[in-house]
Amino acid sequence: MLAEYTGVLIILGIALVLVAAMLVLHLSIGPHRSFASKLEPFECGESPIASPRRRVAVRFYLVAILFVVFDVEAIYFYPWGAVFQDLGWFGFGAIAIFTIPLAVGLFYEWMKGGLEW
Repeated sequence: MLAEYTGVLIILGIALVLVAAMLVLHLSIGPHRSFASKLEPFECGESPIASPRRRVAVRFYLVAILFVVFDVEAIYFYPWGAVFQDLGWFGFGAIAIFTIPLAVGLFYEWMKGGLEW
């Protein structure tokens, strides 16, 4: 039974040997120059304005979570739209049940002022 996994184990072994060889080569012949500007945090080609350890308002996290939730759930509208004609009223009812909590959540967030900057 383990003979079926022999190929996978061989490929895994080769991959591990290659990774180890690349790391050893990099550490042995790679550049080792260190200077102050190289050790600074790099943000999109600009020097950092403030410390990366400063406090960030919770509103930014809420907006990020809302974006992820609505973005991921919007993915489900594409397949529904592709087969809308075939699903008929059943598909319309299913997507309505799916959309109502999204709309209520967006309305709640809008009323709380979470979308205002």
